Amino acid sequence: MSVKHAISRGLELGRSVLQLGLLKAGGRFAAKLRADRLRVGPPARTVQPRAFLPSRYRYYRSSLTGLAAQLQSAGFRRFGGGSPRNRAVFLAFGLGAVFRKKRFQSPFKPFSSGYKLEDYTIGNQIGKGSNAAVYEAAARFAPQESHGKRSKIQPGGEEEQEETTPSLTCCSLHTFPMAVKMIHFGVLPKRMSAHPNVIRVYRAFTADVPLLPGAQEEYPAVLPARLNPDGLGNNRTLFLIMKNYPFTLRQYLEVSPPGRRQGSLMVLQLLEGVDHLCRQGVAHRDLKSDNVLLEFDSDGCPRLVITDFGCCLSQRDSTLQLPFNSMWVNRGGNASLMAPEVITAVPGGGVVIDYSKADAWAVGAISYEIFGQPNPFYRAVGLDSRDYQEAGLPPLPSGRPSARVAANMLHLSLWGGKVLANQDGVGVRKLADWLLCRSAVVLLKGCGGPGGNVVEAELQRSFLSNLDLEDLRTAVGFLLFGREQRQACVQSA
Repeated sequence: MSVKHAISRGLELGRSVLQLGLLKAGGRFAAKLRADRLRVGPPARTVQPRAFLPSRYRYYRSSLTGLAAQLQSAGFRRFGGGSPRNRAVFLAFGLGAVFRKKRFQSPFKPFSSGYKLEDYTIGNQIGKGSNAAVYEAAARFAPQESHGKRSKIQPGGEEEQEETTPSLTCCSLHTFPMAVKMIHFGVLPKRMSAHPNVIRVYRAFTADVPLLPGAQEEYPAVLPARLNPDGLGNNRTLFLIMKNYPFTLRQYLEVSPPGRRQGSLMVLQLLEGVDHLCRQGVAHRDLKSDNVLLEFDSDGCPRLVITDFGCCLSQRDSTLQLPFNSMWVNRGGNASLMAPEVITAVPGGGVVIDYSKADAWAVGAISYEIFGQPNPFYRAVGLDSRDYQEAGLPPLPSGRPSARVAANMLHLSLWGGKVLANQDGVGVRKLADWLLCRSAVVLLKGCGGPGGNVVEAELQRSFLSNLDLEDLRTAVGFLLFGREQRQACVQSA
């Protein structure tokens, strides 16, 4: 199916929806139906939904959300709402509901067991922190795939080169496709909806603390007295079962700095993950390249997932504001990458720390590492978020965008070049036309297809599922401001 054909179908769908009255008040639609019944003369033509309408679009008959709802009243007032062009505008923004319905499937087959530590074979330690230790794991009840050869993954999906070229190996992933995290202390964050750039927990259970490899050397103090006479830990603790990833972001960057486009996709994934956390009422508060895991999709593009939520802030109201009335209140980990409003907060009555943009700040700092530069807020460079000067950083527009706005900027930069290249400005109509085309393309590609770039497909679905008119306009404003600044620099030179 061609893009033109898909857009044509979208227009037909929009026409059917609008003529059925789904974007009109219920009373006006009912009155029109009564008038049609009483009218003398040839019966009016009634437009029914087309037979081609797939099942995943049928909920359009009852509601439209996102930007379609925001543009509904303004569109009818300004343009009358009756032309095919305006129906396409509403449809383009309404398509966000389609992508919002997309559910990210587990990479493992469903299983009914796995809620006991005895169900797993434990391998070597692959990570540790102040709150937990992570080990390789394999499910004894799950069928093991046979692999004749151990594979070697080349960063960027390139073919295997000579031995002198640095490479990353993940041989143990075939034997231990999972990871088990043993929590030393802390609480399990609230349940969240799945996202491709946030770690998935497949099983969570409590069990007796075992004497795992390296426990006596790595964390003797948190062992129970039955395992270490000097230990202060409990006999039982929480275990989390997750997917085992081959590398951390830091490990990957040490051997394979990405190119400009690949780096942009990596930063974009972090912003999408942070935006999802914010929407779920969670602030990570310890985001750094060691706490980001990485694998490759079928096209060789790195997929990033945010992990290690031992320092996170979780709230039901999603305000991400923490009362800071005492110095004993935990502000989170990783002081080097704390946002200025967090690190400079002084405890006192009525003081509140706002974490809504704190993780986005950390992503900005990590971006230096992704693009091959030293992180300016680590000791090697010496900048401190409490008193750093803007002169020490590349020039940026005033204000700090949220993770959603920053993600929109990257989406527009990667896929909206023709929209931004227009010298006459970027209006709602041009954005809507572009969004309609992007929606059709993503729907046609599905999950990327065999050999396709699954990461890019997931990113574009995330973008289309979280559309917001004001956030999109703000992102365009930042990008246009940057273009003006560059043009001014060229003219002055």
